[in-house]
Amino acid sequence: MSTGLHASAVAALTGWAPPSADQSALRDRFLAQLAAHPDGLAKACFPDHLTAGAIVVSPDGDAVLLNHHRKADAWLAFGGHLEPGDGSLADGARRELVEESGLASFTFDPEPLCLDAHAVEFCSARGTVHHLDVRFLAVADPGGTHATSEESLDVRWWPVDDLPATFDDMYALVDVAVARVRGRSDAGRRTGLS
Repeated sequence: MSTGLHASAVAALTGWAPPSADQSALRDRFLAQLAAHPDGLAKACFPDHLTAGAIVVSPDGDAVLLNHHRKADAWLAFGGHLEPGDGSLADGARRELVEESGLASFTFDPEPLCLDAHAVEFCSARGTVHHLDVRFLAVADPGGTHATSEESLDVRWWPVDDLPATFDDMYALVDVAVARVRGRSDAGRRTGLS
């Protein structure tokens, strides 16, 4: 990974205002990882490395686009490992989103939405890896075109009140994303901007 991406990741996390004590503790963990490991953004960094992803929400906050991830065999948001060509965490998340969803039209918020750390059993032959995931928000129209990638079994819009079985962190991510989208919609209505 480039030193530019490393510096950009440190700057993005340092400048981000965590919304809770738990998120603040995760940010400190992510920054400590980057301080201790110049390769902390690379898949080869074992057992922990940073990853980036995005959750896609409809403009009204009533639906989310998820992919049935082939290796995890679970419905997840989009994301994965950073690559040398990524200029920032947001760039990596946006690239992963396009690769895994096929979305051509969406609005992407470059400010991190939230952080999550989770164990992944299939990432390395060396054993369990922890993905230190920086998650972003994208908004797209459910009527737009999307596609299933080689990494997924399916890509589908789900009503937020009828989500498929998945991991607890995915439900929490959907809640945070929907709250941000609906908060913006409410703010736009109050100011006459929506």
